[in-house]
Amino acid sequence: MSTLDAPLAAPAKPAASPSLHGNDSQVIERRSLRDYYIILRERLWIALPIALLVALSVGYYQAQEVPMYSSTATMQFDRPDRVVQNEAVVDSTIRSEIDLNTYIQILHSGKLRTMVAQSLTPEEIKLLQRPYLKNLAPGANPPSVGELLGGMAALSTRNSFLITIKVDNRDAEGAALIANRFVSQFVRYLAENVGDRNEFAVDYLRSRAKELQQEAEAAEARLQDYRRKHNLVSLDNSMSIVGERLRTVNAALTGARLARLDIETLLSQIEKMQRENPANLLEIGYISAYGNVPGLKNQLAELNKQQTILSERYLERHPKMVELANAIDVVTAQITRNIEQSISDLRTQYVKLQDTEASYIKEYQAAEKDNLRLGDLSVDFKSLESQANVAKNNYVEILNRLNQVTTSKNLENIPVKPLDAARPAGSPFTPNLRNILKTSIGLGVIVFAGVAIGLSFLDDRVKSAWDIEGFIGAHLLGIIPELGDVPDTEKHSLVNSNRTSPGSEAFLSVYSAVKIQSKLDFPKAILVTSTIPGEGKTMISCNLAASFARHGKKVLLLDCDMRRPMLHRHFKLTNEAGLIAWFEAGARIPADPFTDATLGLTKVDENLYLLRSGGRSKSPTELLETAVFGQFIEAMKQHFDLIVVDSPPMGAVTDSVLIAERTDEVLYVCRFNRAYRKHIRLYIKQLKESKNELLGIVLNGLSARRIEYYSNYRYYRSYKKYYGSQS
Repeated sequence: MSTLDAPLAAPAKPAASPSLHGNDSQVIERRSLRDYYIILRERLWIALPIALLVALSVGYYQAQEVPMYSSTATMQFDRPDRVVQNEAVVDSTIRSEIDLNTYIQILHSGKLRTMVAQSLTPEEIKLLQRPYLKNLAPGANPPSVGELLGGMAALSTRNSFLITIKVDNRDAEGAALIANRFVSQFVRYLAENVGDRNEFAVDYLRSRAKELQQEAEAAEARLQDYRRKHNLVSLDNSMSIVGERLRTVNAALTGARLARLDIETLLSQIEKMQRENPANLLEIGYISAYGNVPGLKNQLAELNKQQTILSERYLERHPKMVELANAIDVVTAQITRNIEQSISDLRTQYVKLQDTEASYIKEYQAAEKDNLRLGDLSVDFKSLESQANVAKNNYVEILNRLNQVTTSKNLENIPVKPLDAARPAGSPFTPNLRNILKTSIGLGVIVFAGVAIGLSFLDDRVKSAWDIEGFIGAHLLGIIPELGDVPDTEKHSLVNSNRTSPGSEAFLSVYSAVKIQSKLDFPKAILVTSTIPGEGKTMISCNLAASFARHGKKVLLLDCDMRRPMLHRHFKLTNEAGLIAWFEAGARIPADPFTDATLGLTKVDENLYLLRSGGRSKSPTELLETAVFGQFIEAMKQHFDLIVVDSPPMGAVTDSVLIAERTDEVLYVCRFNRAYRKHIRLYIKQLKESKNELLGIVLNGLSARRIEYYSNYRYYRSYKKYYGSQS
């Protein structure tokens, strides 16, 4: 037995490289504006009638609305001039945004609405009822006054003191009437509100002023009684007088005491000198300066001087000497009497000073007693005085406030005035044909886009390149146009026919994309499968194999769709030899497959061979699951550069999954608007779990028009321009 006859162990497949799209279960959908344009264009004739129906219905419904008229009146708030600087009871001026909003709420209040309704005359009510009488049922009552007022909106103009009153009504004159009436009744409301509250404040302040006047008079009377009872002109004045008295008596007492001490010291000195040396008493300043003592001293000194002079000439008994001696005695006696008299006067002064000091002490003690008494009285006095002052101040404040309120009452000024009166509108604001047209068009566009996009989300079938690359997460290898003008007998051999057609160029484009996406070297096996039957996988398998053969690769086209084999028909061959016949004959790996009769390899073109299914089988899994099938594929790789395996659709049977375990790469075929995206993504996930490298997806069956806007590929139009000019 040759080495080829022996069972061949299937070599391990190379590890599949990571997908360019990462984790396929987490594909992020991103649509471009072109994708949405395609969605809208594809569903134009479904979404457009629905959008037109909705837009026309809404427009017709809005056009049937009751005509409504709108009128606007404007009020202006002013700051009142300050005639006098006083505060009014009710400040109706606008000083902040809060004040303005308060007035707006008053305009919307039920009270003001009632005032407006009550102010309408019977003629005005008939004017407002006029539009309702046309459609009034026989015997029915016209609307009430409250219903006739219609809708009112008060709006403030930004950064101003303007309020705009907008009224909607069925009658143009009625709308203007109600708007102006809201303005006049609002002014009336403010006038009544301010006037009533001012009058109430004046009455209250007058009664309160009278009460406070009585309280102030009673407090003042209690204070006067207390003064009379305790002989007080004023507590502060009395305390000031007593204090001054204390200071004066204290100063006098101090002076008397010092004078007494001086005399007492002088008397002590005199008494001491009288005991020790009476002759020296004249040395005491007080005595030497007393009365005639200074003159007598001088006289005595002169007499002594004369006596000294005469004693030198006369004896003691000389008459002149005797006369001088008598004169000296007389002067000496006078001096002695003056000394005694001065001492006596000094003692008298001492006694007087003692009496004076005693009287000052008594006076000081009396002043101290008066000061203490006033201190005790100050607590009650100050309390009564404080009560009197508080009562007086309260009375004065209330009196001032009464004067201010009385003045402001006389100067009452409502700081609001009508600026622009409302006028009847020339035309109704509803139904507004322009707005109805805008609304209908806008709604139609929204419905059109919503229906188209909504249907696109409900329709899960593959239609565009985005569905493949964005949703499924696989590469788009190429787009095969609809080949309706090509006979069925020629579709599977377009590449070999050398016809200049868009189909052949599309297959060559797929061939180029497969070469770019493939990461494996030759030899290798490529599985071609789809989701459901009729998607063109057999046609693509034939032309893909022919493309590689045309470029010098030795290619085997293997028909593994054993339930419904088709390849032999397209090449006009019988299906007696092939895989099933080889398997039933013993499934021995041939050394030369070209000469094995059970295989029946047929050369259908240059470098292109066909291996048929060899019959039909209801359970081809018996063959596909055996190890010998994988060994057979590996053996064929030794004779061929590329094996293109045409397999059954994955949505019908599981044969493709079993075949994928024996092949190296997978090419997935889907037909436009046929298979569902979620099914394709699920089957591709199963194929990747078989460790196969997914080359990508070929989108088949697009018309020329759809190719233009369903993909980014322009080769079809370019091809027609180029080859069409040649032909």
